[in-house]
Amino acid sequence: MTHTGVEQKLATARTRLILDRPFLGALVLRLPLVAADRKWCKTTATDAQKLYYNAEFIDSLSLAETEFMLAHEALHCGLAHFSRRENRVKWRWDIACDYAINPLLLDEGLTAPFGILYDKGFADMTAEEIYPYLDKKMADQTIDQHVYDAEEDEGDQGEGNGEMPSHGDQSAADGEVTEKGGGSEVKGKIGGRAESDSDAGGARRPRPLSGQQREDLSVQWQQRLAGAAQQAMQAGKLGGSLARLVDHLLQPSLPWRMLLSRYLSYIARNDYNYMRPSNRRDGPAIYPSLRSTEVNIAIVVDTSGSISTTEIGEFLSEINAIKGQLSARISLLACDVKLVGDCPWVFEPWEEVALPEKLTGGGGTSFLPPFEWLAQQDMQPDLLVYFTDAEGRFPEKEPAIDVLWLVKGKNKVPFGTRVQLN
Repeated sequence: MTHTGVEQKLATARTRLILDRPFLGALVLRLPLVAADRKWCKTTATDAQKLYYNAEFIDSLSLAETEFMLAHEALHCGLAHFSRRENRVKWRWDIACDYAINPLLLDEGLTAPFGILYDKGFADMTAEEIYPYLDKKMADQTIDQHVYDAEEDEGDQGEGNGEMPSHGDQSAADGEVTEKGGGSEVKGKIGGRAESDSDAGGARRPRPLSGQQREDLSVQWQQRLAGAAQQAMQAGKLGGSLARLVDHLLQPSLPWRMLLSRYLSYIARNDYNYMRPSNRRDGPAIYPSLRSTEVNIAIVVDTSGSISTTEIGEFLSEINAIKGQLSARISLLACDVKLVGDCPWVFEPWEEVALPEKLTGGGGTSFLPPFEWLAQQDMQPDLLVYFTDAEGRFPEKEPAIDVLWLVKGKNKVPFGTRVQLN
C-alpha cells in the first residue's frame, strides 16, 4: 500500500470510531497522526501530544485492527498514563497500562491485532492495581511504544536485572535532532525536541515530557475525557466498563485521610452549655460554659476478601491517629455477608483500635447487617464510617444518621458521602 493508501486507511478508521464509538473517536481526534521513522517506531506510539505510526505496520493491519490501535493510543492519553507512573519502573508500568487498556477495548467490541497484552484476570483493574502483580523478570512486551517517558531513566534502575525496555534501546544518533544548518528539515517540536524527517522518511522519536508538560497535559486530557464522555452519553453510546472507568477517573481525588479527618473534626465540635450554675454562686446571671462532648463513631470494615489485611491495618492506623485528637469512642464491626464474631468491639478514646487476631470472613458482601444492628441501638452513633469496595447488597432505606463510605474501587453508593480511596 502506498503512503497515501496508509493515510486513507487511518482516516477511515478514525471516522468509523467517531461514528460508531464517539467517546473513543473524540479522543483520537485530539491526536494528530504523524508518520514516524521506522527505525524507532515499530508499530504505533504516543507522547500524549501526537500519535506516531509505522506505515508498514499500519499497512499490515485490517481496518478494524487499525481502529483498535488508534483507540489504544488515545486511551493511554485520556487515562493520563503519562502522568500517573510516579516512582514505578517504566517498563513494568508500560505493561500494566496495556493490560488495563486492552480489556476495555475488547469489551467495546474492537478487533485486536496479534500480539496485544491481555489477561481476563486484569479486567476492570487500573494500571496501579495491576502493577504489583507483574513479575520483575516477565518477558511481556507492549505492542506500542509510550514515548512520553525516556527509554531508560533512573526509574528503571534499582530492581536488579529486571530492566526490560519494551522495544530495545535507541542510539543517541537516532534520538537527536540538530537545528544547525545542513541537517534535516525541521517540522516542529514535541516535548522540547525538534521533530524532523529522517533518512527513513518519518519523524524522529520525540523527547520525553518535562514535569510541567505532564501537569499541563494531565489537565487538558482530563477535560477532553470529560467532554468526550458527555458527547457519547448524549448519543447513548457510552456504557459498560468504559463508563464506570470514566466516572471513577472524573471523581474528586483529594487524599482520603484529609477528608476523613475534616469530617470527623466537624462531627467532634465543642459546644456551649447554658445550664444554671450552682446556687452557691452569687448573682442571677447565667454565663455560658464550654462543654467538650465525646463523639461516638461506628466503624464497619468489609472483610469479604476484596479488602486486604494490609489495607485494613492502614485504615485502622489512620483512625487511631485521628480519634486521639477528637475524644472519639469507637464501636468497631466487621462484616462480609453477616457480622463477624462477637462484634461490635468498643474502644474508648484512650484505647487503640484493632481487629481480633483471628478474624473470619472472605465470603460475599452484604451491607444490610451493620444497618440492622444500627436500628436496634437505643443510642445512635454520631457517624457511621464504612470501609469497603461498595460491591454488594445495600439497604433500600437510607438510615437517619450520617454515613461516610471509604470506597476502594469504582463502585457507587446509594446514599451517604462517598470518599474515594486513592
